[in-house]
Amino acid sequence: MDFKDILTRRRAINFFDPQRDVPQTLLEQAVEDAARAPSGFNLQPWNVIPLRELDDKVRLRAVAMNQPKVTEAPVVLIVLADCKGWEKGHPTLERNFEEMVKAGSMKEAQRNWFYGACGKLYGTSRDTQLAFGVKNTAFFAMSLMYACANLGLDTHPMDGFDHEAVRREFRIPDNFWIPLLLAVGYFSGEDDRPAPKWRKSYTDIAVRFD
Repeated sequence: MDFKDILTRRRAINFFDPQRDVPQTLLEQAVEDAARAPSGFNLQPWNVIPLRELDDKVRLRAVAMNQPKVTEAPVVLIVLADCKGWEKGHPTLERNFEEMVKAGSMKEAQRNWFYGACGKLYGTSRDTQLAFGVKNTAFFAMSLMYACANLGLDTHPMDGFDHEAVRREFRIPDNFWIPLLLAVGYFSGEDDRPAPKWRKSYTDIAVRFD
């Protein structure tokens, strides 16, 4: 499957086959493939909470506008954006710096510069912290949908949920924002896959304001 095929295959699927499971190895492959998405300073401020148990999905559905696909899809991911992933001492930041030193792209003497640069770019206000977490996680989430499509999986990104209620229900720490929920599985009626929707052309998209 080439990339255009992947773009064409991906749909926001509303109806999942609840009897057809997603193998854990396939889910892990999709997530790890998606983790190659671009990320500022390679800080990768994304995480997912994978829900497979029906009880967990029922809890989520109750705070996600009672959408049937939340319980019908074999896996639902709560996608998390870590808005504090730029801070000194954060495990991913520290691992990232150590890996860059090993690779020779950074020197140990640059550690304080690296902390300062991350803080200056992302940590100056709540708005910049939120933008950092959500923007980078959006790259990952879109890559994850394409990775799933490449592996024959169907997905549906959802923003129809009560953010604070999801946070409370699953005890998600305050440093995380929840940009979306992602249902993952297999379409329940392959012969009736939705037709592609209208999309803007280049001339619709390209603008200037000066």
